[in-house]
Amino acid sequence: MDTYGLIGKNLSHSFSPEYFKEKFRRLKINAEYKLFEITDIEEFPEIVAQNPNLKGLNVTIPYKRSMKQYMDKIEDPVHISGSLNTIKFLKKNGQTILHGYNTDIVGFEKTIKPYLKGKKDIRAMILGTGGSSNSVAYVLRKLGILFYFISRNPSKILHSRYNWIEQEDVENSLLIINTTPVGMFPEFESSPNIPYEYISGDHILYDLVYNPTDTLFLKKGKEKGATCINGQKMLEIQAEASWKIWRK
Repeated sequence: MDTYGLIGKNLSHSFSPEYFKEKFRRLKINAEYKLFEITDIEEFPEIVAQNPNLKGLNVTIPYKRSMKQYMDKIEDPVHISGSLNTIKFLKKNGQTILHGYNTDIVGFEKTIKPYLKGKKDIRAMILGTGGSSNSVAYVLRKLGILFYFISRNPSKILHSRYNWIEQEDVENSLLIINTTPVGMFPEFESSPNIPYEYISGDHILYDLVYNPTDTLFLKKGKEKGATCINGQKMLEIQAEASWKIWRK
């Protein structure tokens, strides 16, 4: 039986097993989708060794950056963004060959573009500096949108700290994207520490978190009349993009 799966930490909230189980049932495919929860990236080779039927993996927090070291080939968007979330397994001369891809990019781009129509000179604030933030930044660069990152530990020119955010920063950043796990199940009562009082009806708040559907981040945005988007559609698009990669 072909095996696919998701590798990361704290995977109990994941929608992927049910999503792919339904796909396999609908397409009458004899395959399984497993969760591979590891506490350290160095456990990855053992996962590969113990699962010879692996055909593909999705990669989630916190390994989207560090997983690159195990790839035999990496597609250009991974090189440019620095983030990897999909692995394809190939067999060649008895050896397992791993190809790394980024399908978060297509997922984010397809879901954000409809909300940007008619909006000129919009600027963005990216909350978080993990692997998913790199994918978001890749898309924003492609779309010509100026942005900067908010981090607990700013280390680069485009990075700022949460407690440095002022009214002017929020008012000038009409697109705010949460790429952190803050507010994700089971931490329903948590939200990124930004001054929500300056959010307006002109803002777009995008949360890559999809469980719960309405995070506290989005609820606070809705209270101010902002347009709010959760990560469910992005997740579905990237899952379908991963499936196409695995099956081609």
